[in-house]
Amino acid sequence: MVPKKVFFTKGVGKHKEQLASFEAALRDAGIEKFNLVLVSSILPPKCKIVPKEDGLKELMPGQIVFVVMSRNSSNEPNRMIATSVGCAVPTERTTYGYLSEHHSFGQTDESAGDYAEDLAASMLASTLGIEFDVNKNYDEKKEIWKMSGKIVKTTNITQSTKVDKNGLWTTVLAAAVFVP
Repeated sequence: MVPKKVFFTKGVGKHKEQLASFEAALRDAGIEKFNLVLVSSILPPKCKIVPKEDGLKELMPGQIVFVVMSRNSSNEPNRMIATSVGCAVPTERTTYGYLSEHHSFGQTDESAGDYAEDLAASMLASTLGIEFDVNKNYDEKKEIWKMSGKIVKTTNITQSTKVDKNGLWTTVLAAAVFVP
């Protein structure tokens, strides 16, 4: 089975129990009704990125659904937590792309998202033979990838939040959800 479509989603959940906070985050992301199977980080060739609403219409409650998911949780009051899935799409659509999972503490949406996007693009660039200096900042590497003409698009879906001030378990998640 090679998925034909993918959509991105994110969510936040809070509860006195860690598992229940994860369930709440799944609900917030709109994917709580599926049996989720975590897979590694390959974006299949010709896989079309679709809006979340369109992807959800093609899935049924109880269906086994493959996802690339990043999640993070804590009950440390006011701690910043973040999670992100980065995506790098090759120009040649018959070639596979990359998804990356990143979770962290203390990062904002922007910094976690940039990191995940950079990670996905770096993995794709290495398979395409694009040379770059890993020590360069994200913007410098992005210019090299654009100039190579081999990476057409990078993006990310990111969720960050501060943990509940009263110490409730707080979970954040970001996911790439595959549609058959």
